[in-house]
Amino acid sequence: MDLLQIFPHLNAMLNATSGLFLLVGFYFIRTKQIAKHRACMLTAAGVSAIFLACYLTHHALRSYYFGIGPTRFTGEGLIRPIYFTILTSHTILAAVVTPFVLLTLWRGLKGQYDKHKKIARLVFPVWLYVSITGVIVYLLLYQLYPAQ
Repeated sequence: MDLLQIFPHLNAMLNATSGLFLLVGFYFIRTKQIAKHRACMLTAAGVSAIFLACYLTHHALRSYYFGIGPTRFTGEGLIRPIYFTILTSHTILAAVVTPFVLLTLWRGLKGQYDKHKKIARLVFPVWLYVSITGVIVYLLLYQLYPAQ
């Protein structure tokens, strides 16, 4: 397996890991385990940052160094609009949520707990959605309907 083939699997694993830490962090805050919540949320953010670096590296290598365009989705029928709906919502929300994730983390780390809690109630479900749909896009694109 060459370098380019590793990235989609690695990226899906990073998305899944981030989502898992988000869920565990949510559990910890609901059970008032603040230090564990903080550790999970910082880990989720770190894993998401590694994902972003790997994602950008993958696409830079494909485009600039190998001259390969985007991977084509080969599914046909009803799955096609479902896939593109998931992909579009995932992409837009990933771009939109990123600065709000950083703001939420900042407020939590600075002890601005009321502001942190208020924004986290909105940011958490979007961030979790982005993590989950990242894995779904991977499964549809590379496992269920792989390019020939």
